[in-house]
Amino acid sequence: MKTTYMAKPADINRKWYVVDAEGKTLGRLASQVASVLRGKNKPIFTPYIDTGDFVIIINAEKVVLTGKKLDQKMYRHHSLYPGGLKETSYRKLIDQKPEFLVSEAIRGMLPKGPLGRKMLKKLKVYRGPEHKHEAQKPELLDIRTEK
Repeated sequence: MKTTYMAKPADINRKWYVVDAEGKTLGRLASQVASVLRGKNKPIFTPYIDTGDFVIIINAEKVVLTGKKLDQKMYRHHSLYPGGLKETSYRKLIDQKPEFLVSEAIRGMLPKGPLGRKMLKKLKVYRGPEHKHEAQKPELLDIRTEK
């Protein structure tokens, strides 16, 4: 009888990838990066073990939102005090904190709990074209965001 292969933490070989977000749609970019962070692109994928790779996203400020999302979509969070709901439009958020916008979109697509938080630590997002991870020799990851 054959048994299903289950990855062990010692078997995992992590790579570094760099993704250029310029002109890419936010949601499509986030779903594909979340898949790489989770390790679903590898044959050794195991749901309860972090088998994913490191991902560096550059040019986060040049990410694209389709339709009227820049003005109509709101980022909401609560201060946990009565009346403490805060709202920020995506247009304002992409001008002030584009790194946060991209990382939040990806965070929402990762598993909730300790495993998802561990996967999110492997994501590095930068506003411009420079990053500080040249020593890791990242490979260029081609993200296709067309329909």
